[in-house]
Amino acid sequence: MTQLSEHFTSQEFACECGCGDDGIDPSLIVLLEWLRAAMGGQAVQINSGVRCADHNAKVGGSTHSQHLFGRAADVVVAEVLPDAVADFFDDCGVSDQIGIGRYDTFTHVDVRGTRARWDGRTVP
Repeated sequence: MTQLSEHFTSQEFACECGCGDDGIDPSLIVLLEWLRAAMGGQAVQINSGVRCADHNAKVGGSTHSQHLFGRAADVVVAEVLPDAVADFFDDCGVSDQIGIGRYDTFTHVDVRGTRARWDGRTVP
């Protein structure tokens, strides 16, 4: 396990299948530390970080998912609604360089270098 920043370790971003893939883009870590600070220091939980191709296919991820390249994380911020997290990223000043996916229980963010937006929430 490697300490990537003050609040994040490589283990938090490692592929969930156990293959050991944990290569994460440093600019994503910077963005997530910025999020944590903006949210009053609330913990940022990583639900999904790096995914190997096999694991990505098993979870139904896009064949071009940014998770495959270590440039994405699905996050939950303690005591903050996912839409508020997505709104933060939309207004953070670098929104033309990141992907944001809105979901019912988490927010996807990636550092793809171009703007991307989608809504994966369930419709009642």
